[in-house]
Amino acid sequence: MKTLPIGTQSFEILRSSDFLYVDKTEHIHRLITNSRVVFLSRPRRFGKSLLISTLGELFKGNKPLFEGLYIYDQWDWTQQYPVIRIDWTKIRHDTKEDMVRDISDFLQSIASANGIILTRQYASSLFAELIESLHRTTGRKVVVLIDEYDHPILNTMDKSEAEGVRSELQQFYGILKASDDHLRFIFLTGITKVAKLSVFSVLNSTDDITIDDQYASICGYTQAELESNFAEHIDATAAHLGVTKENLQANIRNWYDGYTWDGKTPVYNPFSTLMFFSKRKFSNYWFETGTPTFLIERLKKQNLSQTVLEPVIVDSTVFNSYDPEELEDIPLLFQTGYLTIKEERQVGIEPEYTLGVPNSEVKESLMKRLLSAYTNYPASKMSPLAKEMLRQILEYDVEGLQNSLRIMLAGVPYTLHPKDEKAEDENEANYHIIFQVWMTLLGFDIQSEKLTNRGRMDAVLLQPGLAVVAELKYHATTKTDTLLDQAIAQIREKRYYEQFLDRKVILLGIAFSGKEVGCRIELKIENE
Repeated sequence: MKTLPIGTQSFEILRSSDFLYVDKTEHIHRLITNSRVVFLSRPRRFGKSLLISTLGELFKGNKPLFEGLYIYDQWDWTQQYPVIRIDWTKIRHDTKEDMVRDISDFLQSIASANGIILTRQYASSLFAELIESLHRTTGRKVVVLIDEYDHPILNTMDKSEAEGVRSELQQFYGILKASDDHLRFIFLTGITKVAKLSVFSVLNSTDDITIDDQYASICGYTQAELESNFAEHIDATAAHLGVTKENLQANIRNWYDGYTWDGKTPVYNPFSTLMFFSKRKFSNYWFETGTPTFLIERLKKQNLSQTVLEPVIVDSTVFNSYDPEELEDIPLLFQTGYLTIKEERQVGIEPEYTLGVPNSEVKESLMKRLLSAYTNYPASKMSPLAKEMLRQILEYDVEGLQNSLRIMLAGVPYTLHPKDEKAEDENEANYHIIFQVWMTLLGFDIQSEKLTNRGRMDAVLLQPGLAVVAELKYHATTKTDTLLDQAIAQIREKRYYEQFLDRKVILLGIAFSGKEVGCRIELKIENE
């Protein structure tokens, strides 16, 4: 059983040792054959650095590393090129001065390793001199591979140094166009496609392959790749957990699959998949390694929680660029991996895209963080509380559920509890979001404001053989008992449960009145 390459981003180490490697060289061959200046956006920890490393070894002509891979018989190994590989995660950029100093030292080290003496002073000038000198001394055009090109921008986004860092990078990337005669191939990876940065404005021919269906699985693992490359790990993990292979694969797919960049080719998150086979337990591996607090707070403040609760329909402008000075939320959520393309369809002559949360790992983690942000209840305690609440609903434990709700909502800010009714609509909307996020966290499918032939129900939560039809009522002054009467009566009168009569139906009413919360759980009477 091959060793899982956790934390290993070097193609040379993977291929020189007994590490598992999923062959992506057919995509790479197509890419190099068809394009010369390429940009790829993928979320963090999605295999971009390994892809860059693979390209570097290929252009350097390290033939033995590729034996047994698709490209081995497709590549002209007599053609070797000098490679400049820049990984911006390894360059200090706390200030513009730090960044200029570090990148200058890095370029000097490449020059020294190639017997070149650089004489120019500024970082961008050194970059240009290095490219020209490598071309001149080797007689081969230069390959430039830039990993996480936007890392300094994202890390200084809300800091005073941001403008200086962006300005310096603009000059630095501008060298690529000026050095075009000396370049064989340029490949840039990043999380975002940053607007107002010369790498895109001056390189007009940049091939952005982010949502190109030819490269939809260039990073991540397809279902076929998972089954063929991880077969031994699947068998061993199924035996360890005492489940069937089919059951295990269904759960892995639910937790870690679902990212698509063309709406039809789902791939597994490679980091979470590797971690799962290593630890042999389901957990939120990718989400917990770096989800920024500002993103959760932004979802809350901008009232964008509905964005991750229900599908979002967008056009292609969402994928075009990202302006760090004017954050747009949907592009940010897509580019950082919290939304993915669920469907692409043609509307007239323009494509239209449906975006949604990729899988259970991201969905559950987002729900916990969002619910914690709205209620101030610790995210670390959300899962046990949610499991207890689900048990209380299924066992008709009204008193227990009511107490659990009070515990969860005890820290809700006072601003959600006005003494007058002027802000009632806004508060009802906030409680609806809390209600929907909470129910999603319980593990059901939620269909908010689902339309029936008798009107719109607030939510229906489905499990095999079971439907929980829920109605939420909010009023600043009306007593909770009155609101609960109204909620249950509305479900019965409108017969929201009619399409679920083939299963057991539970009626759930939730009421908020000021800071008071109440609930009622009833079983639908047969023949009702």
